[in-house]
Amino acid sequence: MYNHNKIEKKWQKYWKENDTFAFVDDHNKPKFYILDMFPYPSGKGIHVGHLKGYVPTDVISRYHRLNGYNVLHPMGWDAFGLPAEQYALDTNNHPNEFTQKNIEVFRKQLQSVGFDYDYKKEVDTTSPDFYKWTQWIFVQLYKHNLAEIQEIDVNWCEKLGTVLSNEEVLVDANGNRVSERGSHPVVKKPMKQWVLKIVDYADKLLEGLNDIDFPESIKLLQTNWIGKSEGVNLDFKVADQDLNLTVFTTRIDTIYAVSYLVISPEHPLVASLTKQEYKEAVEQYVSKAKLSSDLDRIAKVDKTGVFSGSYVINPFTKELIPVWISDYVLMSFATGIVMGAPAHDERDFAFASKYNLAIKSIIQTNQPLPYLNDGKHINSELINGLNIADSIAKLSAYIVENNLGKVTQNYKLRNWIFSRQRYWGEPFPVLFNEQNEIAIIEDLPVQLPDLDDFKPSGTGESPLANATEWLYAMIDNKKYRRETNTMPQWAGSSWYFLAYILKNRDGTYTPLNSAEAYDRFSRWMPVDLYIGGQEHAVLHLLYSRFWYQFLYDIKAVPNKEPFFKVINQGMILAANNEKMSKSKGNVINPDDLVQSHGADALRLYMVFMGPITATLPWNNDGIDGMRKWLDRVHRLYMNLNDLKVVDNVDQLDQEIIYAYHKLIHNYKKAMKEYALNIAISEMMVFINVMYKHKVVNYELLDNFLILLSCFSPHLAEELYSINHNTSVCLATFPSYDESKLQLDTVTIPIQINGKLKHTINVQRDLDQEQLLKLVLEDEVIKNIINNQPIKKQVVVINKIVNLVI
Repeated sequence: MYNHNKIEKKWQKYWKENDTFAFVDDHNKPKFYILDMFPYPSGKGIHVGHLKGYVPTDVISRYHRLNGYNVLHPMGWDAFGLPAEQYALDTNNHPNEFTQKNIEVFRKQLQSVGFDYDYKKEVDTTSPDFYKWTQWIFVQLYKHNLAEIQEIDVNWCEKLGTVLSNEEVLVDANGNRVSERGSHPVVKKPMKQWVLKIVDYADKLLEGLNDIDFPESIKLLQTNWIGKSEGVNLDFKVADQDLNLTVFTTRIDTIYAVSYLVISPEHPLVASLTKQEYKEAVEQYVSKAKLSSDLDRIAKVDKTGVFSGSYVINPFTKELIPVWISDYVLMSFATGIVMGAPAHDERDFAFASKYNLAIKSIIQTNQPLPYLNDGKHINSELINGLNIADSIAKLSAYIVENNLGKVTQNYKLRNWIFSRQRYWGEPFPVLFNEQNEIAIIEDLPVQLPDLDDFKPSGTGESPLANATEWLYAMIDNKKYRRETNTMPQWAGSSWYFLAYILKNRDGTYTPLNSAEAYDRFSRWMPVDLYIGGQEHAVLHLLYSRFWYQFLYDIKAVPNKEPFFKVINQGMILAANNEKMSKSKGNVINPDDLVQSHGADALRLYMVFMGPITATLPWNNDGIDGMRKWLDRVHRLYMNLNDLKVVDNVDQLDQEIIYAYHKLIHNYKKAMKEYALNIAISEMMVFINVMYKHKVVNYELLDNFLILLSCFSPHLAEELYSINHNTSVCLATFPSYDESKLQLDTVTIPIQINGKLKHTINVQRDLDQEQLLKLVLEDEVIKNIINNQPIKKQVVVINKIVNLVI
């Protein structure tokens, strides 16, 4: 058993001293940009879940280096935001000092596993040199009317003391709205907030999905989250007022089936529509609706409502239609008013049945209502006999021609609430004068001041309001107050993949808005392969696509999408298939495994346990097996004196030559398909062949170590150094000979009456007559047949012979 601690520390020191993985932008090589989703450096350090993604990217990075690519495989720290700040609060630390200490721990852990990062290219979102450009991007968004302050209902978390975006709010097992971070209660609260108009990019975000290689599950999640609906806005005149109600519908063909309208409790026209005799009931209903979240209201099975007392006129039938108020209609979607066609919608049918509203069928059917499928329209003057699609097209055109409304699109996607009432985040480059007018700061960065007391105030204002020396600025003898909110944790991660390209090895950044930056982006973007968790589907992966598409529109980057291919790594579960958690005491610390088994064995097991995308339970026997196999490889190289060494490859047994070329061929195929566990299996097969024949050749042995170096670089370096004074990481990946991928001989199984009785080795591609002759002349087969007549013979060339006696 080799001393893994000694060997691994030796080669990690060598790589550092020799700058083995220093990034050099060599334009003579094709580029390959491979990226990990960078971690937030909590006090818990790295766990094996991180390695489920980080090890595959390192294997793939090393493979591309060996194949002549100029590889960019960087690492950095997503260190601003709620996770880092909340952990600092919980442990009575200051986030700045605490974060830097954690980064040192993370870096040391990553180095102990042997990743090929160039740490002089690492980025830290809390560095002013980094967030200068986060602020610059915000300024450009503001200048292009994509950032503004709005008073809106927000998700307020009292415990965290901040507003959360819709994407940061979950529903727990009891149906309560809670924060994604910490599962704290979340309520609705009106506040003035910075908002980024991501909805303006909804169509571009949808269209871009056609041009990128994302998992279908991610594409579906983003498509559904954006939730584009195409339909019409139709005006209904209120019967006794000079007032119109605008309804959005995707099924204008059901206009002849409409028996009521429903308006959201938050709609500003509710008060105008409510008749005196219904006022008390409506006010009670509206007050109660405010206590429920949008998610609760949509998910609620039993739909409730209250009549307003008003009626509108159906613009097509001229019938009077009652206007109801119900919390299943959200003010945040479309116009906040929908039309009820209960004969052809399940929700409308349930509501109409509960409140005894009319149900009129307008699609021919013998099936019970509600009828949701296609068919010929009836009782519909302008569209009788037409199907749904033709009816929608005809009525949409009619509405536009007669000025009854307009064709439009709506989205479920909400604009991005971009303010946080916390300390640990990027300051906004914004000032307010005494008239509360906005002034943008162009001299960046606006640095975050040091605060001893950074606890959330609970008042809705950030702790930065207490930084009195920082808070006010005098410009041209005018007093300005700084914006005290900070940006959310998603700000830095929305562009950090560009920061790696801008970061120079001397620690400086090339300006993002420079010609040199554009040239670098032209060479390196998009990211070729991005590996991370699916939990970021509608957060980071959507936000970063939005920012990048905006940067494309202002000509700061040369292409529309930041990531070409995304792979979502699976999770690692505890041995009993439970999710790992500190509270359950089943979290596995990679530091312990590096110490006990070695980083190379850990790396092997992380990818051998299954496909990158698979969620799998941890198995200690698995990492034990990987270590034993590495010991087996080590013994082979250490015991060459006990083996026959052949200088000329052509003198090797044909099975060894075949196994070698097959290894390289299958390894390359597996790597191309990111089936890394298959590549390891191929290496294991080859080592078995070497042990079987006890004959070796130095060229084959060296080339095997080049393959091994992608997975277990420390041991590969140690064994490669026996005959070389250069790093195996700088070697060239070996090639295979297509003609050597078949053996000249094949093993033929021989069956008697369908049961395997014997095998023989014969020359490949013998015809049926030649193969049968050799089988019948074999002494073992002759003894089994014992002169009995052969009733039937089945001969498959190069495969099998079956005799029936």
